[in-house]
Amino acid sequence: MFTTLLPKHPIAKGIPATFDIPQTEIYSGAFSVPKPDALIFEEHWDDGHSFTSGCAWRVEKGKVFYFRPGHEIYPIYTQEYPLKIVENAVRWVRP
Repeated sequence: MFTTLLPKHPIAKGIPATFDIPQTEIYSGAFSVPKPDALIFEEHWDDGHSFTSGCAWRVEKGKVFYFRPGHEIYPIYTQEYPLKIVENAVRWVRP
């Protein structure tokens, strides 16, 4: 299940407070990135794992957005909310 932590962030526009993606890939290993300027989404699995699944940074004059759901095995980016998040992120990165 995904939790929208910053519902007023432009990337979260039109995204519910919680939503599910029926099947996602779980990645393991270290995730070493700078502290995000905005932690927008967090993901939780039934087995207790969680991950910072939507992070945003401003880097000099640019913007970066990281969105975690996998794409190799399951059709994640054919689903309503992942597509809306990517659309919102593109608008946020390059208005």
